Amino acid sequence: MLREVLSATGWLDRTTEFGRALRGTSRTPGGLLLVGTPGGDPWHLAAHLDDESRLGAAPGLAPTLVRWSPPPGAPAHLAVGLDRLEAARRGETVFVVAEEDAPVPLLERVDDARRTGATVLALEGGDRELRGLAHEALTVPPEEALLSFDGAQHLVSAAAGEERARDRPGLRARLARLLETVTGPTVD
Repeated sequence: MLREVLSATGWLDRTTEFGRALRGTSRTPGGLLLVGTPGGDPWHLAAHLDDESRLGAAPGLAPTLVRWSPPPGAPAHLAVGLDRLEAARRGETVFVVAEEDAPVPLLERVDDARRTGATVLALEGGDRELRGLAHEALTVPPEEALLSFDGAQHLVSAAAGEERARDRPGLRARLARLLETVTGPTVD
């Protein structure tokens, strides 16, 4: 039902397109650098992308969560700080998730990463400066009534994983398509 409601708004198309861009740029394990703002690490999106990576056999979608202040002694996957953005290079993707405006130190690091060849993607809530730095951006305005910022994250991660599955359909999917072609669609 949600897909039907959103299909008339263009949100499904926009999130699918953004998911495609994410899928296309995130090819190397550890090369997808996911960062938020000081007030919001994108934990939830990181978990969804990790699931999509694992379930869809797409190692490039497994993000490296970059945090503003990792606590001392944190496990390795939770101890990656902003200095990782300074090491971003060609072939890597910096994915900024910022519902509110990105602070200047983040914008500077993102700009530096872009200059060294990293691809920059942004899911943002109306930040013109961040959008200007991004190769691809998806804006979810705060006043949007049909789709929340959190909802957009769900749609983007699902689209990135779904597209992977469509690129390489499994044996069952190919057999089902063949059977449907030969026998016609199943009617309930």
